Amino acid sequence: MLGGVLISHLQATAPQLSFRSAPEDWKCESLDLHIFQRSVMMIFAIEEINKDPNLLPNITLGYRIYDNCMNVEVALRAAMTLIAGLDDVITDYNCTGVPPVVAIVGDPLSIHSIAISRLLGLFRMPLISYCATCACLSDKVEFPSFFRTIPSDTFQVKAIVHILKHYNWTWVGIVGIDDDYGFYAIDSLNKEVKKFGCVAFSETFKVTDSAKLTYIAKVIKQSTATVIVAFLIKAAATVFVNEISKHNITGKQWIASDSWSAFHMFASNEKFGIFGGTLGIAVRRGDIPNLDKFLLSTRPTSDPENMLINKLWEELFECRFPTNSTSSDSSGTKICTGSEDIASTKTDYTDVTDLRTSYNVYKAVYSLAHSLHNLMTCENGKGPFKNNTCADIKNVQPWQLFHYLKKVDFIDRLGKRFAYDKNGDAIPAYDIINWQRLEDGTMISKTIGVFDESPASGYQLSFKEEDIFWNFVSRKNQLSAAASRAAVHCMYMGAVLIPNTFAITSPTSSYLKSF
Repeated sequence: MLGGVLISHLQATAPQLSFRSAPEDWKCESLDLHIFQRSVMMIFAIEEINKDPNLLPNITLGYRIYDNCMNVEVALRAAMTLIAGLDDVITDYNCTGVPPVVAIVGDPLSIHSIAISRLLGLFRMPLISYCATCACLSDKVEFPSFFRTIPSDTFQVKAIVHILKHYNWTWVGIVGIDDDYGFYAIDSLNKEVKKFGCVAFSETFKVTDSAKLTYIAKVIKQSTATVIVAFLIKAAATVFVNEISKHNITGKQWIASDSWSAFHMFASNEKFGIFGGTLGIAVRRGDIPNLDKFLLSTRPTSDPENMLINKLWEELFECRFPTNSTSSDSSGTKICTGSEDIASTKTDYTDVTDLRTSYNVYKAVYSLAHSLHNLMTCENGKGPFKNNTCADIKNVQPWQLFHYLKKVDFIDRLGKRFAYDKNGDAIPAYDIINWQRLEDGTMISKTIGVFDESPASGYQLSFKEEDIFWNFVSRKNQLSAAASRAAVHCMYMGAVLIPNTFAITSPTSSYLKSF
């Protein structure tokens, strides 16, 4: 059994506590179709592995997947349920037997992964995140069983720094979310930029702090810095983009971190004049055969444990499944029949043209499968455990899988090599993307460069300059008077600048559940 703690909903409401009865479940709202695809990707990968006669033969993988609803308390509750099982009361104190799950895929958020890893690390149960990038999670003393299929912010900052140096952008503003992800990334970029340029401002905000958002927007508008780096997650990016648009701040070159660079729709319609041309750091994409057919085969179920699939259906077709407390007569809402044609929809859920984070989920599942396969093929007398023994695949323990996961190295179905380094991080490689608009108005993220620091390639940064869209007229080698004064002040403060421009240059048991 594999566990999953992923995102489906973007908002969670805590139940009211009366202390007179058992608390009700958390209420999760705002289902995100694009993000929900990643949960289904985990199911797709598991079913694909179960059909492969050469990988884990005669072994069937199952899954239990929970929605963290973008809330750390919900995420921790999900992780606890996965490792402790579903029984309310445990009467047998015998600790032998197969654990409820042997590893967990998730959590995508750094702040959640930090909390969960501190718990799972005690048992050496692997937690494989597909999106948590905080450099702090590379600390194997504090987070011994944490792995990730995405490079850490250490390498993301390297990529951003190389972009800044490539275009000689030395007067930079930095904005980030007010959490561990934002703090570590901003601190790291601050230190690197000051080696060759200056930081005009460095600000953080919480999603709920509208006053701070307004203040940051004014700082950005008044600053002479034309290049702004933003370390945000989607929820933070949503309110940030709206605030910047409200103030109509144009003439800035945005650099988006990997947690929000995939959401090019932020530059749609009237926002294109502000955020069009954004450069972004993005994990490498993968084209996964047959995934589109699998997504279109999704069907609602009567199983109450698979409630998220039904919620997806309701979101896709703007209908509701009848319950004991609701009916078509009382609500006036269209009733779902379950026979609606998903192939007739065109949504982010069925879009497989730009699989990046979903591909990371795919790699996480396969890394577990290959680790289990290596564990299963161990020869007696040559094993890695006490007295050269091997683990029993029918009674495998998380700490045994953890041993093999550290050494896993395989070629995936797309022909790409995958392995973890000594810190449990993925091999560092990024696409550099550019938010562009086609003639028909469609927004796209176009790959215009690559940053690859894998051992095979060494250091490599490349751009297709002719493919880049710049959102305002190039002003190469022209410094405004304000920027000139800023440069002089920066040099006076002791920084070393690159003399150039400050402006733009052109199955056994399986279900999907929400708490």
